[in-house]
Amino acid sequence: MKKIIMKKISLYILLALLVYSCGSSDQGELIGVRSQSRWYSQKPLGMVLIPGGSFTMGKSDEDVAGSLTTPSRTVTVRPFYMDETEITNSEYKEFVFWVRDSIIRTKLALLSELMSDDTNIILPDYQFSNPDTTNMSPYQKYMMNNYGSLGDVNSPLQGRSLNWGEELIWDNNEFPDEYYSEVMDTMYVSIENSFDGKRILDTKKLKFKYSWLDRGAAAKEKGDRKDFIKDEIVEVYPDTTVWVKDFNYSYNDPMHQDYFFHQAYSDYPVVGVNWKQAKAFCSWRTKKKNDFLKSKKNASSVPYFRLAIEAEWEYAARGGLNYSTYPWGGPYTTSDRGCFLANFKPARGDYAVDGALYTMEAKSYNPNDYGLYNMAGNVSEWTNTAYSEASYYIGSTMNPNVEISENHRKIIRGGSWKDVAYFLEVSTRDYEYGDSARSYIGFRTVQDFLGTNIEGN
Repeated sequence: MKKIIMKKISLYILLALLVYSCGSSDQGELIGVRSQSRWYSQKPLGMVLIPGGSFTMGKSDEDVAGSLTTPSRTVTVRPFYMDETEITNSEYKEFVFWVRDSIIRTKLALLSELMSDDTNIILPDYQFSNPDTTNMSPYQKYMMNNYGSLGDVNSPLQGRSLNWGEELIWDNNEFPDEYYSEVMDTMYVSIENSFDGKRILDTKKLKFKYSWLDRGAAAKEKGDRKDFIKDEIVEVYPDTTVWVKDFNYSYNDPMHQDYFFHQAYSDYPVVGVNWKQAKAFCSWRTKKKNDFLKSKKNASSVPYFRLAIEAEWEYAARGGLNYSTYPWGGPYTTSDRGCFLANFKPARGDYAVDGALYTMEAKSYNPNDYGLYNMAGNVSEWTNTAYSEASYYIGSTMNPNVEISENHRKIIRGGSWKDVAYFLEVSTRDYEYGDSARSYIGFRTVQDFLGTNIEGN
């Protein structure tokens, strides 16, 4: 018996040696690890590819403001995708509604779990969707058995998912039972703050939680990975009161009431969003895309959506015109027929002479040579760069970005509907505090382009 076993082992070793010596098709040459599928960069919907390259950043002519913070210098940026327009009310509203619905569905599912028993199921249509244990991979089973979760041990879902198939009911006359009413009541403003018999959602309860890794600090400093993971909880609803607070002795109540809410303004740029809210939107947009890709076999995740750094923004705004004053060239703000080329405040306060009293649709006027709309005027835009008078002096000439977390002054670019022409210049810098929301500040997002081959995009 032992001889038979030893003969089998010897045979297996011989076969292994044969495979090792001649079974490889590379003939012993170094060929690298081959990918199972061909990878290509997919342009996100509504974005354009900015090819990257070098340009002269800063004031190429006189510094009218005399700030001495924008000396001209040559810098280089890598390729990236950028939204062709500012993020609109409709697009940002999708984020707000997702947060709202997620919170309500979680509350309904938790109440159902708490109040139900074997004989009486509360809110059966809104219960958690438990994971299908029969189709779980061995790793998923391991995670559930050892951590009670598929990844986020702090999540109330604990491996389960929300039931998005059942529609939420918003008409309080059609609420199915008192339990549903109880959950909705927790989302409304209090009775004391209601009037005319109306119950409305308390927008301060619409909070989005996400985590991110401070990779820059982790690369430069010592410590465990967990020391650089940052948790953020952000109220996502725009501050609509900015239309009143930004302008004393001015009647802007209609904009306060309707600008974000009414469908007439769906395609207008969202405003009243501070820097942290813009960052939260970027995280949600990344999650939205990656959640979809997870449902596809062998699909890889996408690079993060983010705010542009200041150098990227200026490079994109120039549209390939290196020494231009404005995105369309310059040096004038009107065409040869006297038509204004952007939405701003010309003629010492004649706001409407350019076609708009406040903002205009995000896709208005002519795009620059990269296909980007309103890189000057309409609304100023948040960037991912902190404001420092010395930024241009100390920053690198390759993808320069002086981002200091302790510096709460964040660069805004492009000028807005209430600004004079100077702030529309592609090289003009301005800033606002990151926790501030304004009626004239919005944002657009970018995404890194992987590799350098931009053919076919």
